[in-house]
Amino acid sequence: VPLRSQLEFLDRFPLPVIFNALQTETDIPGFETTLVTCLERVFKTKYGASLIPHYMPVLQAGLKADSAVVKSLACKTVTCLLENRDANDVSPVQLIVSNGIYPLLLEYIIKSDDEVANAASETIKSLARFPDAMSVIFPADTNDATHLGNLAARSSSLARVRVLSLIVKLFTISPHVASAVKNSGLLDLLEAEMKGTKDTLVILNVLELYYELMEVEHSSEFVPQTSLIQMFSSIISGTSVDLFLKLRAMMISGRLLSRENIYNTVDEACVKALISAIDASLESPEMNDTDAHEAALDALGQIGSRKLMWRSTFCATTKTQTSVTGTFCQPITKKERRVAALHALAYIAGETRPKSSRIVDEKAEENLRCLIYDVAAQSTKLTPSGLFLSVLQQSSEMRLAGYRTLAALVARPWGLMEILSKEEIINIVTDATTETAKIAMEARYNCCKAIHEAFLCSNFVDDPRRLKTGEKLQEAVRSGPYMSKKYREARPEVMMAEGF
Repeated sequence: VPLRSQLEFLDRFPLPVIFNALQTETDIPGFETTLVTCLERVFKTKYGASLIPHYMPVLQAGLKADSAVVKSLACKTVTCLLENRDANDVSPVQLIVSNGIYPLLLEYIIKSDDEVANAASETIKSLARFPDAMSVIFPADTNDATHLGNLAARSSSLARVRVLSLIVKLFTISPHVASAVKNSGLLDLLEAEMKGTKDTLVILNVLELYYELMEVEHSSEFVPQTSLIQMFSSIISGTSVDLFLKLRAMMISGRLLSRENIYNTVDEACVKALISAIDASLESPEMNDTDAHEAALDALGQIGSRKLMWRSTFCATTKTQTSVTGTFCQPITKKERRVAALHALAYIAGETRPKSSRIVDEKAEENLRCLIYDVAAQSTKLTPSGLFLSVLQQSSEMRLAGYRTLAALVARPWGLMEILSKEEIINIVTDATTETAKIAMEARYNCCKAIHEAFLCSNFVDDPRRLKTGEKLQEAVRSGPYMSKKYREARPEVMMAEGF
């Protein structure tokens, strides 16, 4: 909003007049909502935020109002004060502390409706970005009434989940704030809540919070990984645990263990126990559900994407090997499961790892090679090259997963040899018209580029019989991921008009 418009509006409707109108009872429909909307727009501006310190008593009154709409406005106003401060202004943290606003925000989290509680939570998150607010949000005295641990202890089940959600929000701000959360013992509340209840809904809410926690890059530095992995293992292997809870535990554990730096602190025996729990779950009748099977395969793939865990996921148990390598080539298996298995194999073979880290130790590589050849020999295609070609001749979803898998396997000399042995594979990955979706076009191109790079680094580059193959790959790489030049003209589509 232009400054001139703000001044004209406030000259015509001064803030004291609007505040008095908010306190007046009226039967006019939408009156309160209209005033609240006007004030929100004013305070979101730099000029409007500069006026807030002059009306702190009014802000206090708004926080204590009966109306949920006014309470929510008051919380958002505090956020505006924090986010639009001027360097020369009085510290907004000092204003909030001296006016007793922080305890009111905490009360809203445990006693108000969802909208007001969310507004209060976002305000506290904005407050936590200020270094001088650390002592306010994380008091040294654990008996302090505003300590989040005490707040959770005196809250109902629903309110505790809100407090835990606030803790996770604070954790995500920065490593510095995450360290304060950790040192205050607040992360332990999540685990304690999991172990202290049998309420499926509460456990599911806490698992969702763990999922948000794992999204943060610095989470592996502070989250107690070993005990967390043990807890996930017990959930996944539990005989009386709800299936949906098991799937969320698999998803979160896969995300947690896909981080490279986590293996500096985690106990490998716990990881192997977790993998065994996921393996065992794949044989359970309840896992016949396609989505459940996909989630388990994806978790195994995520874990195996890290070079340090390659041996644990792919070489430690024959169940994992069968689940990942055997599933995608079984015609009787549902397509969705075969696609998930291929994506898992792509992760484990190193598609998401840097090119220099795709190949691991000699024993693990030999294990992978034998597995691929054994699976191919037991299929109707007999050879890996036949198996790869079959994948690329199926649906677009299968081809997408196939491109990712080939891009990883081609880093191995035997993988390159198998791919080059089928001219049809080269024809598909170099054909820019094969795919129509952007993500599939890029996957095809990345696969083609990986094959070309491996080809240039191999002895095949000097083989006269491979000259045309090299030229075809080079031309496809030069053309880019999208349609080739002769197919770039506009293509009109004719279809029936939609009825009204």
